[in-house]
Amino acid sequence: MGWLLVACASVFEILGVLGLRLYSQNKTVANGLLYLGGLGASFAFLYASFSHLLVSVAYSVFMGVGTAGAVLMNMIFFGESTNKLRVFSLVLIIIGVVGLKALS
Repeated sequence: MGWLLVACASVFEILGVLGLRLYSQNKTVANGLLYLGGLGASFAFLYASFSHLLVSVAYSVFMGVGTAGAVLMNMIFFGESTNKLRVFSLVLIIIGVVGLKALS
């Protein structure tokens, strides 16, 4: 149950980052709600996961998945740089998250 809550928190964090990106380009109520709602829901799910998982592991996985997801989203949909070092760094984040999950 705890990992499902962390997964939901990560998805909502990515949606919140998408809302932030859209809100910075076009300040509409919908973009603001996506931004604030996404980040608010992500922290609510993360907080709920703390009753099932160690806080340090849940938070680290949440941040890693959210960061990797946001970077991938920006690379794919917004044309951000995909140079080799950036992709390598992203792979390292994913390896770290998988390692934390596997060992807990």
